[in-house]
Amino acid sequence: MNKTKQAQEPGHLRTRRGVIVAAAMAVGALATGGWIWAQAAQQTMKRIPSTPGSEKLTALHQEMALKATPQRIYEALLDSKKFAAFSGAPAEIDAKDGGPFAMFAGQIVGRNVELVANQRIVQAWRPTHWDAGFYSIVEFQLKPEDAGTLVILDHKGFPEGDFDHLTEGWNGHYWEPLKKYFA
Repeated sequence: MNKTKQAQEPGHLRTRRGVIVAAAMAVGALATGGWIWAQAAQQTMKRIPSTPGSEKLTALHQEMALKATPQRIYEALLDSKKFAAFSGAPAEIDAKDGGPFAMFAGQIVGRNVELVANQRIVQAWRPTHWDAGFYSIVEFQLKPEDAGTLVILDHKGFPEGDFDHLTEGWNGHYWEPLKKYFA
């Protein structure tokens, strides 16, 4: 099962939490001596252009059933070696609240905002090609289901025009590789 729902949220409207997270990220990056920025690599993922009707969307919702326990999925998303094993790209992930991460050889960077073991991951998340200091919020919910887990992804607050690119990215860089990893 792979469902994508188009959620509309004007790009200029941000939640209070989103503004606070972005400010905290900027301060955190300065305080850590720029660890995240030192890890960032030049953007090499192919850019997918917007299609008519999606260019104003700034949020997406996806659900993916995976044949693995919530614990195994949680670990794959937060353990540097396991993330690299399923994605095929280097990752550095500090798996604690407030911990920084750099994934896909530094193309995606951010911080873990909230972690509830084997249930929920909330991250301030950004590709390095976005404007400096601009972060979106990514939330993974892990729900036990039958012989596996339903992973619910909500990605909010990304720039207008990125919906199709991010939808393709989640499918090609997360869901399909995770299906193979847990097969």
